[in-house]
Amino acid sequence: MRQPRRWSVSGSLTDLVASGAAERGAVTVPTRRGELRFDLGRTALVVVDMQNDFCTPGGWLASIGVDIPPARAAIGPIAALLPELRALDVPVIWLDWGNRPDRINLPPNVIHVYDPAGIGEGIGAAHDASPAVLTAGSWGAAVVDELEIAGTDICIDKFRMSGFWDTPLDSTLRALGVDTILFAGVNADQCVYATLIDAACLGYDCVFLEEASATTSPAFCLDATVHNVDQCFGFAVSAAALTTALTKGRPSWP
Repeated sequence: MRQPRRWSVSGSLTDLVASGAAERGAVTVPTRRGELRFDLGRTALVVVDMQNDFCTPGGWLASIGVDIPPARAAIGPIAALLPELRALDVPVIWLDWGNRPDRINLPPNVIHVYDPAGIGEGIGAAHDASPAVLTAGSWGAAVVDELEIAGTDICIDKFRMSGFWDTPLDSTLRALGVDTILFAGVNADQCVYATLIDAACLGYDCVFLEEASATTSPAFCLDATVHNVDQCFGFAVSAAALTTALTKGRPSWP
């Protein structure tokens, strides 16, 4: 009988690389609970919602009085990580709100979250810089200028807090042979977290990248998110530590 995929644990090291698997390149990084080893040949980076409406002055969140510098803090760590992962052929997936202009596929609970007062300033609304908040093809739905989307990257529109509902994210990851997902973006405690939880429930190995995941919520929300990821859904890893490990290890990998 074929044996199911399992992690192995030795001392403080948790190894996600399947026993006997052909590795294109394994990397080991520190976590909050020890060390983590995973196979880059079975890994993808999912960057969530690094969009103008969330992260750019003049975007939607800024227009309704949200302090956006905390969200922008993720830009630098993501930018530093992208070339290292691309150099090792790790797929980069941009997972962003890209709603229909008529919002026909959005349930009421999604619309309410973004317009709790019911005054028409949420998804699809217009403001000075954006004619249609988080609508596919709009300026507000575009990824911030500071983060480059390469020709080899994959872009997927989402329509819920979790990027797995009503999207091809799961089928794309499975077609790429991905077991391990690195998560980055905003808001860490909302769309990043919801997508990560669904990924864990679908059986993916989940790595939450600290520094590269940010939020405009109060600090305790991020603290709780990191705690719950570590406790129940995967591993919390410093984006800077991963970038360093990739940079140092690249010359020795095939």
